[in-house]
Amino acid sequence: MTRGRILAWGIMLAGTLYYLAPLIATFEFSLRMKRGVYSFEAYRVVFSNNQFQDAFLYSVVQALATIVVGAAIVAPTAYFVRLRLPRLRGLVEFITLLPLVVPAIVLVFGYIKLFSSSSYLPLTSTSLGADALLMFGYVALSLPYMYRAVDSSLSTIDVRTLTEAAESLGAGTATILLRVILPNIRSGILSGAFVSFAIVIGEFTFASLLDRPAFGPYLQLIGASRAYEPSALAMMAFALTWGCMGLMQAFSGGAHQTAKR
Repeated sequence: MTRGRILAWGIMLAGTLYYLAPLIATFEFSLRMKRGVYSFEAYRVVFSNNQFQDAFLYSVVQALATIVVGAAIVAPTAYFVRLRLPRLRGLVEFITLLPLVVPAIVLVFGYIKLFSSSSYLPLTSTSLGADALLMFGYVALSLPYMYRAVDSSLSTIDVRTLTEAAESLGAGTATILLRVILPNIRSGILSGAFVSFAIVIGEFTFASLLDRPAFGPYLQLIGASRAYEPSALAMMAFALTWGCMGLMQAFSGGAHQTAKR
């Protein structure tokens, strides 16, 4: 038993060092912009850069739009599948997994081909149309995570009983969904929202090929021309992603505690 514990702790320590060592080295390098001393000069330069501010703000707006549209599509779909069409649940789950199977570069080339200036919906011919196309692309990329988060929350409540109780009080479908179901699956929607936010902030392929001023292409551009700023940006992106993961875990934990009660 003692040898087993020592081996388990040794494996865990080795794995921790394997992941933490590159992060520590990247962080240490990002502090070396001023020769001979450690400083946060690289971070100051990044934050004061107007291009960084514009790119980050653009990605944040795209992330918020993606979350709203994704939740508006996924929540009613998952609800009606569980309530009315349980036999189609496997098919719907398979469809939501397709963005994980089909590479992003294939999706974006398909979007460009379909929505080019020669199509019936020439979204790529205008800046607003390209922004909308990018947002719908992000919705597709985040679909597997949003759907599973919402579906897991629905599994913790008695959807049929809540629906029948609301219908007996005269509530319509829209009222049931907005005032009964959504408040009970709020933690699942928030979990999916945090994952979607992290995906949008770090995504490169869609934004680059659609020529949008997003945060992902900005990271690549800075990485090709600067030395210390890319390390600072990498640490910021890592912290933002793990912050979203931590919030997702916190809300998921709260949801499980509520379900147990």
